[in-house]
This record gives sequence, structure tokens and C-alpha cells, in this order.
Amino acid sequence: MSRTTEMVLGILGGLFGFGAASFALFIGAVDESLNGATEISALGKTAFFFSIIAIAGGILVQFKPKLAGWLMLVSGVGLVIAISLFGVLPALFLIAAGLMGIVRKEATQVNRVA
Repeated sequence: MSRTTEMVLGILGGLFGFGAASFALFIGAVDESLNGATEISALGKTAFFFSIIAIAGGILVQFKPKLAGWLMLVSGVGLVIAISLFGVLPALFLIAAGLMGIVRKEATQVNRVA
């Protein structure tokens, strides 16, 4: 069975995650230059890590759909925890793709004898 939907949602979620992580790193750099040390930069780096996991899950969905679904689900939740509002859009894509990968059953071939 084709799992193109999960793959596309996972890769799009990962790419949007990279964008959100870049934005969080930018905000962290601005905050650090104005106020000194900040933790937003570390959270942006964590979001990059979760985005890499999301892309890997999107690619892996063709070979091991259950594992890929869990990877995308964990990375979607991790993005929301790491960068909160910046990670909502990628998390929507990743959580949907992760749940589809976990719940969706493989089609079985039924041979009928007439």
C-alpha cells in the first residue's frame, strides 16, 4: 500500500520545523545580544534535532511505517515542547502523519477461487 501521504506530511513537517527552528535561533540571538545569556538558542538547536528526526521518519515510512510513525509523533510533540508556538504548524503535520503511520493497517491480498 502506498504511504505517500505520510511521507509528504512528514517531510513537510520537518521542513517547516527547520524554518521554525531557524526563526527561534534568530530570536534567541537577538535576545542574547540585548539581554545576555538566553535559553532560546538552545531550544532552537533542540528543534533542529527534532526536525532531522522528522525528515528521517518521513523517508523511513516506506520501509518501516510503525517506526516512522513513532519518530514523527515524537518529533512533533518535541517541537511543540521545544519552541512552543513556533512549532505548532510543523507539529500538526507531524502528529497527523505519525498517527496515520501507527494506526493504518497494511492491505492484505485475498485470493478468491471461483
